[in-house]
Amino acid sequence: MIEVEQQETSMPTKYDPKSIEEGRYEWWVKGKFFEAKDDPAKQPYTIVIPPPNVTGKLHLGHAWDTTLQDILTRMKRMQGRDVLWLPGMDHAGIATQAKVEAKLRSKGKSRYDLGREKFVEETWKWKEEYAGFIRRQWAKLGLGLDYSRERFTLDEGLSKAVKEVFVSLYKKGLIYRGEYIINWDPATKTALSDIEVVYKEVQGAFYHLAYPLSDGSGTIDIATTRPETMLGDTAVAVHPKDERYQHLIGKMIILPIVGREIPIVADEYVDMEFGSGAVKITPAHDPNDFEVGNRHNLERILVMNEDGTMNERAGKYEGMDRFECRKQIVKDLKDLGVLIKIEDHMHSVGHSERSGAVVEPYLSTQWFVKMQPLADASIKMQQSEGKVHFVPDRFEKTYLHWMENIRDWCISRQLWWGHRIPAWYHKETGEIYVDVKPPKDPENWEQDPDVLDTWFSSALWPFSTMGWPDKDAKDYARYYPTDALVTGYDIIFFWVSRMIFQGLEFTGKRPFKDVLIHGLVRDEQGRKMSKSLGNGVDPMDVIDKYGADSLRYFLATGSSPGQDLRFSYEKVESIWNFANKIWNASRFALMNMNGLKYEEIDLNGEKSVADKWILTRLNETIDTVTKLADKYEFGEVGRALYNFIWDDFCDWYIEMAKLPLYGDNEAAKKTTRSILAYVLDQTMRLLHPFMPFITEEIWQNLPHQGESITTAAWPQVDDSLSDLAASEEMKLLVEIIRSVRNIRAEVNTPLSKKIKLHLKAKNEQILAVLKRNEAYITRFCNPEELKMGLDLVAPDKAMTAVVSGVELFLPLEGLINFEEELARLKKELEKWNKEVERVQKKLGNEGFMKKAPEKVIAEERAKEKDYLEKCSMVEARIKELQNQ
Repeated sequence: MIEVEQQETSMPTKYDPKSIEEGRYEWWVKGKFFEAKDDPAKQPYTIVIPPPNVTGKLHLGHAWDTTLQDILTRMKRMQGRDVLWLPGMDHAGIATQAKVEAKLRSKGKSRYDLGREKFVEETWKWKEEYAGFIRRQWAKLGLGLDYSRERFTLDEGLSKAVKEVFVSLYKKGLIYRGEYIINWDPATKTALSDIEVVYKEVQGAFYHLAYPLSDGSGTIDIATTRPETMLGDTAVAVHPKDERYQHLIGKMIILPIVGREIPIVADEYVDMEFGSGAVKITPAHDPNDFEVGNRHNLERILVMNEDGTMNERAGKYEGMDRFECRKQIVKDLKDLGVLIKIEDHMHSVGHSERSGAVVEPYLSTQWFVKMQPLADASIKMQQSEGKVHFVPDRFEKTYLHWMENIRDWCISRQLWWGHRIPAWYHKETGEIYVDVKPPKDPENWEQDPDVLDTWFSSALWPFSTMGWPDKDAKDYARYYPTDALVTGYDIIFFWVSRMIFQGLEFTGKRPFKDVLIHGLVRDEQGRKMSKSLGNGVDPMDVIDKYGADSLRYFLATGSSPGQDLRFSYEKVESIWNFANKIWNASRFALMNMNGLKYEEIDLNGEKSVADKWILTRLNETIDTVTKLADKYEFGEVGRALYNFIWDDFCDWYIEMAKLPLYGDNEAAKKTTRSILAYVLDQTMRLLHPFMPFITEEIWQNLPHQGESITTAAWPQVDDSLSDLAASEEMKLLVEIIRSVRNIRAEVNTPLSKKIKLHLKAKNEQILAVLKRNEAYITRFCNPEELKMGLDLVAPDKAMTAVVSGVELFLPLEGLINFEEELARLKKELEKWNKEVERVQKKLGNEGFMKKAPEKVIAEERAKEKDYLEKCSMVEARIKELQNQ
């Protein structure tokens, strides 16, 4: 190999993510590269970040979610769109209050010691501390956020929007206050919506009880899993058509322990086939019993306190924890002879998603949203052109199923941290006043102490963050509706659905065009990451070890839309190796550019086959990457980029570029330098959304125009640079070189050792290709003797290979076992026969021939011809060997 003096470059010899990432983000933010420009000449593109909760630091799921958004926004910015990626955070009512209360408990205090105002002050301090953590994590990930527009769900503008929505829905009759059975969390002492309840299979028991009839004529058997609630029973129900009990309907029973008389009522809710066909009715402690109670005008007797202890209506059990009470009641019922039997029963029990406590169905006065009209409008929208597009589209069914089976939404929470409900009660008359502004005589009114469910404000996020309800807000007019929402499948019900119906109700438009759904990050064994398993991974630790670019590329390309992702340090490390390869290839290119300036790049000089091929492959890669990215197929984009950069550019083009770079032809050197600079520039732009740090660093060292790669134009296909004939030529050269290398490997002959190489061309055109590219064949095959012709005869004792249109012979006397070579050829013939069989089966399939495009059929026919030729050549070579 001829060595030449290489130029110096400011790029360090070793790829060190820490040093190239340090300070770069601050430079981007200071340069305002991420700020939306409100440029009327550009089409806007908007994403609002799913606001992370200010309860803690970001996990891998957040890193994945935000990386996908960053890829989209960086790409669209380079494609000439006026991009707004709006950052913000969520106050996360229950979760944040629980964290602050736990902090106070560790100091021996409670929120009641501080009072509401001071407690809220403490929670704001918590918010500021954790918001700082989150922003530092965003910076480490390299997220291109417009901080000039950052929002928080409790900021002044969002609070205004929340009040406006609440008052508007109330005046339309879509928000009401009522006494209902709700999901109650005794640990945090607040109501929960249905979707904040996690159901777990728990080993419990069926307690079979005999309630005595008051006339002494016998008993009626019932079964319950919650005997402690019997203290609030107000009836026993049977089905009106159940012949076993028709004679008992209207009679009274004596409620054991309590001694209260309660009626036997007939209601179609009862399942005759289940248990005894008779059920206890506790309207204050069961949602179905509540409805039965309404139909029969039954009293609602609440026997528990908000903290899950028994109240004064529970008599002698007052003050006991509900589960302790259960044990004592079971003992007492046994002593009374009322307990018939206890049967083991595995059943699904609701737990609070926030605290983990067993949820209690609980009678409470709460605020609700009447959901049916809102859900109906959202379902109707999905039947129109202005629908929300789910990616993958199967998740639309998940969304619609929830909307079609909607229940009214309990929106009040018994907390101090959150949006205070804009409702006041008159101290004397009890009149309710609901408005965005407090009453004019506040001394006569008391505001509702409750706050709104966190999801109530989050549901307004796409438009409240833009300045709504101010209809003149510039950002709302320009950037709403948003283009895409990126989120996990686990919050389609919690958040996505609510944003859709609120967006439609208050703006008349879908809040986003597309919803890109991703899965969960799991460990290498496919398990969910959790504290109990100790398998969680902190994204910041991964960045410290391998750099943000490696983590981002892994997250973005490690799965397809909607699928879970298995985290693997090994895979992240392999991507670090990829980044290292890019770094080394870029350093080589820069050291050989001889101080080339941007305006000196010239692609019009005489090009080698390798030059024409790499430019053609670049065009193909630009086309593939752009189309796949528009379909959110980032895993496929990653593969296309990896193959082009690693295989085509680094392994082939750079090696072939060394010939002119180390040669004496100055014109060829100039062309090669220009092509290296151009291809590297375009490749860095394609890779930039995935690996922003390394691409900016390399691009800054390349001949370039503009301040930053973040605002450089996205690559375009340039048809004038495509040469399909050159591509075919290069394909043949690569096949020959690979075949020679494979044969060398088989017989353990190093590349440094000279060999004899004979190439028999199928026709004149192929022979011309071989002669034109003799320099490449010599450089990469290292022959001491190279023969090329149409009528070459296979030498004795030679290794052989067959490529498209060429037979290779390597006379290797003394280095080969003839029997082994014969076995190898037979194996190769078997391989090509299988390919022929596969393609002929395809072409013989009527369905395929009818449905497949002509281009695809033509490609399959070409493959068939190629495979048959290879079979023929290998068969001929086997015969030759057998005759030697």
